[in-house]
Amino acid sequence: MKRTPPLTALVTGANRGIGFEVGRQLGRHGLDVILTGRDAGSVASAVRELRNDGLQVIGEELDVASEASVVACAARLEQQGQRVDVLVNNAGVYPAGDLLTSPARTITEAMAVNFFGALWTARAWMPEMNRRGYGRVVNVTSGYGSFAEGLGGPAAYAISKAALNALTVRLSQEARGDVKVNAVCPGWVRTRMGGSGAPRTVEEGADTVVWLATLPADGPSGGLFRNRRPIPW
Repeated sequence: MKRTPPLTALVTGANRGIGFEVGRQLGRHGLDVILTGRDAGSVASAVRELRNDGLQVIGEELDVASEASVVACAARLEQQGQRVDVLVNNAGVYPAGDLLTSPARTITEAMAVNFFGALWTARAWMPEMNRRGYGRVVNVTSGYGSFAEGLGGPAAYAISKAALNALTVRLSQEARGDVKVNAVCPGWVRTRMGGSGAPRTVEEGADTVVWLATLPADGPSGGLFRNRRPIPW
């Protein structure tokens, strides 16, 4: 009997925090994992740590804010015969300030990473998912990007995450076959971004991300989730 190869997941912003924990948990679920990040050294350290745990992991340098970097990464993986079955768009920035007084670069960086980063990666890997008829795309967003929750928090962050939410809905409409696209609010998590006072552990923050990344064929698509439950946009 021909053995089916394991699925492969690519996680952005995976050298630390939620992304790293998502990589660990997906590896423990039996997936091959591609950890990516802007800093090649920290990505390499993260890969070594997960390999020491016996997981099948490789690393790639990737700046999601740069379409050229995404295209180059996709080309390298294709040359290596690597496919991407699961895409977790976790990379993000959390700039402070409001819309009327923040420097323009603050707003453009938030959009470049939090919104365009997920768009560029989806354009790089989702078409092949559609052709194969299988894929999972998970966009890590925030309740601050929810209209129902008031678009709170720093302005550029909230607006960029609201755009990411809209992207999630539209990508789900362009999905074909058993390709599912969802967004997740992991909550306030103790990471470098979340700070030491956050109430949730990285394991708790990663849980719903991993759940969405490993959904069965009858699972949801086009939704926003927190604690494995749908919440309003």
